[in-house]
Amino acid sequence: MALIEKTDVLTVGYDQIDNDHDEFINLLNELDSAGNANFPVLFKQLYEQTEQHFERENQLMKQFSYPGETEHKGEHQRVLGEFKQFKSRVDKGLIAFGRSFVKDRLPQWFGLHVTTMDSALVTHINKQPEA
Repeated sequence: MALIEKTDVLTVGYDQIDNDHDEFINLLNELDSAGNANFPVLFKQLYEQTEQHFERENQLMKQFSYPGETEHKGEHQRVLGEFKQFKSRVDKGLIAFGRSFVKDRLPQWFGLHVTTMDSALVTHINKQPEA
């Protein structure tokens, strides 16, 4: 069973963000079933994909003058900071810490982030005349 199932609840209706979310879900689910030998490489891929995803969202917030930009960017920085802490442990061979982060932290955070912050961002973008 997958850690996160792709559902309409996790779709925000903006292709660029939805595509990033799909990639995040795929990598997260792949990590969940990865062996210890492959886990560090996949964890790094997920971290890098998340960084790129957040940067694309940050650009959208700037482009569309999103009023919640400060809070949303702050959440991105907080999650990347937490991610870096676990990545340093995984890089040292402490795979169990990474597995715990992948199973116990990321799925719940992701679901909440998509249904609140990302949905609000897309609602704002869709109200703009140039959207």
